[in-house]
Amino acid sequence: MQTYAKDRIGELKMKGPGKVRINKAGCLDRCDLGPVIVVYPEAIWYTYIDKEDVEEIIQEHLIHGRVVERLKI
Repeated sequence: MQTYAKDRIGELKMKGPGKVRINKAGCLDRCDLGPVIVVYPEAIWYTYIDKEDVEEIIQEHLIHGRVVERLKI
């Protein structure tokens, strides 16, 4: 999913200094919640199941600035 997110951000021209950065990290003390995405500077934490969930986070949160409540931790 990290590769998918990174590729999508590149396709959407949202990559670069001052824009979106996709990182891979080890456990962020929420391992029991499954895979997570955290969006800064808002510090909104999301869980996800598949690329459709990741795409929804990209579209809704990163593009439109709307929190995806159904995926929020």
